[in-house]
Amino acid sequence: ALTFDMGGTSTDVGRYDGEIELEFESRKSGVRIMTPMVAIETVAAGGGSICWFDGTKLMVGPQSAASDPGPACYGRGGPLSVTDVNLFLGRIVKNRFPFPLDELAVQQRIQEISDDMSQAGFALTPHELAHGFLAIANQNMASAIRSISISRGYDPKEYVLVAFGGAGPQHCCAVADAIGIDGILDHPDGSILSAVGIRLADQTANRARSVLSPLSESVMANVVDLWQEMEAEIQIQLGEHGVQFARSLDLRYKGTEACQTIHAPTGEARFESVAEFETGFSAVHQRLFGFTTNRELEVVAARVEGRRPGSRLSPSPPIAERGLLAASRQQPVWRSGSVDVTLANRLTNVYDREELQPGDRVAGPALVAGALSTTVVDVGWVASMLADGQLLLKRVNAIPATERLNQSHRDSMGQPDPVQLEIFNNHFSSIARQMGISLQMTSMSVNVKERLDFSCAIFTSVGDLVVNAPHIPVHLGAMSETVRAIIRLNETVNPGDVFATNDPFAGGSHLPDVTVVTPVFNAVETDLIFWVASRSHHSEIGGISPGSMPAHATNLAQEGVLIRNFKLIDGRTESDCFQQLQMLLTSPPYPSRSPTENLADIRAQVAANRTGQRDLLSLVAEYSQEVVLAYTGHIQTAAEQKVRMAIARMKNGRFTFEDSMDNGATIRVAIEIRHDEVTIDFSGTDPVLKGNLNANPAIVSSAVIYVMRCLIDEDIPLNEGVMKPVTVILPECFLNPGSYDDPAQSPAVVGGNVETSQRVVDVLLGAMQQATAGGLAAASQGTMNNWLMGDATFGYYETIGGGSGATPSGNGADAVHTHMTNTRLTDPEVLETRYPVVLREFSIRVGSGGQGYHHGGNGMVREVEFLRPLTVSLLTNRRNIGPYGIQGGAAGAPGVNRLIHQDGREESLPGSCEVHVNGGERLRIETPGGGGFGRETEDVQD
Repeated sequence: ALTFDMGGTSTDVGRYDGEIELEFESRKSGVRIMTPMVAIETVAAGGGSICWFDGTKLMVGPQSAASDPGPACYGRGGPLSVTDVNLFLGRIVKNRFPFPLDELAVQQRIQEISDDMSQAGFALTPHELAHGFLAIANQNMASAIRSISISRGYDPKEYVLVAFGGAGPQHCCAVADAIGIDGILDHPDGSILSAVGIRLADQTANRARSVLSPLSESVMANVVDLWQEMEAEIQIQLGEHGVQFARSLDLRYKGTEACQTIHAPTGEARFESVAEFETGFSAVHQRLFGFTTNRELEVVAARVEGRRPGSRLSPSPPIAERGLLAASRQQPVWRSGSVDVTLANRLTNVYDREELQPGDRVAGPALVAGALSTTVVDVGWVASMLADGQLLLKRVNAIPATERLNQSHRDSMGQPDPVQLEIFNNHFSSIARQMGISLQMTSMSVNVKERLDFSCAIFTSVGDLVVNAPHIPVHLGAMSETVRAIIRLNETVNPGDVFATNDPFAGGSHLPDVTVVTPVFNAVETDLIFWVASRSHHSEIGGISPGSMPAHATNLAQEGVLIRNFKLIDGRTESDCFQQLQMLLTSPPYPSRSPTENLADIRAQVAANRTGQRDLLSLVAEYSQEVVLAYTGHIQTAAEQKVRMAIARMKNGRFTFEDSMDNGATIRVAIEIRHDEVTIDFSGTDPVLKGNLNANPAIVSSAVIYVMRCLIDEDIPLNEGVMKPVTVILPECFLNPGSYDDPAQSPAVVGGNVETSQRVVDVLLGAMQQATAGGLAAASQGTMNNWLMGDATFGYYETIGGGSGATPSGNGADAVHTHMTNTRLTDPEVLETRYPVVLREFSIRVGSGGQGYHHGGNGMVREVEFLRPLTVSLLTNRRNIGPYGIQGGAAGAPGVNRLIHQDGREESLPGSCEVHVNGGERLRIETPGGGGFGRETEDVQD
């Protein structure tokens, strides 16, 4: 038996991208077991979430009051929380609470925040303030539901919402309104459903066997034998009688990684038909991804679940609905948007849940008070009592979003409303995240689907960044330049147009990063109101080396196929354009080795952009074009104010710093701070390089916007407003090398995106921390540790994490991606299945972090063995001098690259190189540790 304690408050936010599987070896039987587990998404918005004002907007969570001290109303000195807001607005029936509530403490907390807002120029009454917090919490919950459901191919509008948890019934109507759900089921034990579920749960046992063979009749014969073996094992575990079995196969298109579990029918009519499984897989794939292909199917694994049914709740018998029930008592509830706030207009019917009979109907606004929670029935909803004590809530009258807002919220053309500022920030961020989910789910490459090397963002009609999903930092500042280049190069843009580019000198980063850009016109197609863009790293786009990041490239043409301002779809007619793109990808002198995968991922990017386009138009339809566009400006202004506040806290003056790449090229910066503005001057940086470590202005812009964002220790959107207080001086140098019409004459830049960008961050932080009292952070690993392999048939690319720098508040993190990269590594199973390698070691490089009062994070060790001759390229830095420490902290250990030959002889490899390996040889990469902070003292313990 294995027990996992995954407890925590809402501050411990966990992100799991899919269902989790635990795999282990049974010592007793030697059988390999894969146990399915629940996919968990933690939403930092519940009854205990702390409500606060950050100086420009209202915030709810992710911090939590937890159970101790708990919300302010518990009387233990806790902060204002969502529970307190509900109490303040009258949405809790106080006499049903198990202990007296401290209403005075709640009033004091709300008044304190109201006073702070008044000083900042925002005039909200305490009740408007409370409703603002409530609206933000509801939007956070709704956004999470949308993200989780859509990523699994489900439309939430087609389902019933189940109110779960103590605060769930208080928010269920508002959350359902936000996502368009018309029905809610509220169980009387909803707040303790976890405990109830344990009592009612079935006993289950699961078995899985790896197959990894094409789906065929002969393979199915072997699968049947595996199913029978697994069923016999489960019967030993659960008993021979009363066990129900469910058989299934994990299927995927051959050459892809995303598996879908397809269940075989249960009962006596068992079948093992290949055609039936093909049909089932196609239906699921169409629902999830919106398309199917003629690729061969592969059986990844065979599964069996055995289930012995536990206790069952009696089914609810049909009941006859009765008329609307009159309430025995009332209490005042402050409802959102109320103009007349007299007591008579606030009195709301209150019902005791235990007194409701099957068939009784309660019309909103109303409160239904139970022993464990209070259900809020909003205006436009009717709750019906079922025979088993559950409430079924149905929407009978939808309320448009604009009517749910009071006048101050709708006044978007003047001063922004701090409530709507946070809500629109969440709206835009959610749309960008949905774009990323769509891209990941529809792409074909390991690089996108597994490593998540992509970014999605929303831009204004003139190309200013509004919001991005939390993807790859090096992409995000550069993408604004890409959108602006598309605008500049296309005098006429029509609805349905889609553009593609990877031009490093028109906002791109390097050739493997292909950006797809789509204009968003309003519903009547009269106004271009937004742009959406997605950027994906294509692990093969041509060039002189597999993987398209050649270590010895001296010009842009050698790095791959250049796509310049390519109209991918012309007024919704795409066939000819894609054929032309395929011709470009396969043209000399250095064509792509994987054009089919390139085109598949670009189509996925188009689909992701369409997701953003659709969701933005839905937002405009809900709030109006005027309001939505106004808040794109307000969000940028809020980010600008935050950055100005951060700069104003720093020392005025001129601060310089420099650092060198491993090839000796030096980046020099002088930062001048004056009040709330900063000038960043790269004059003195070394000239254009003959190699591939040249960057471009868009990369520098990405690094600057990232560093400025790092100065703010709170959640704000990364957008164009961050750069408003910043002036960048960038003369011609290897950070601004210039370009030519002929790619063969343009400087090589592939390493500038991945390596030089990291060093720009180190240099900027090195100068910035001189202007702070205790310093910001020591240098992190300062490289992305790029390694590539391939031959004439494929290219593979990955980056490897290392140590992060120590800070005044703690040690650096071990074995993480830092600064300008945010990808993850390919799973070992996927790596070894798809490519001719064996992963021999993947571990933390203990002792590589720089020592100090706080030590730097440790790097990583990644060792792979090659199974056949391949070409391997390395683009790494920090192999000569380790990442710097600050305030007396030691530098982190430099990285090490080694080639281990078949006879055990080890050969040291330079940071940038290309080598040809044979089967049986191994590449060992040891990544740098982070720098330390402060001098070590004997009182400090690790």
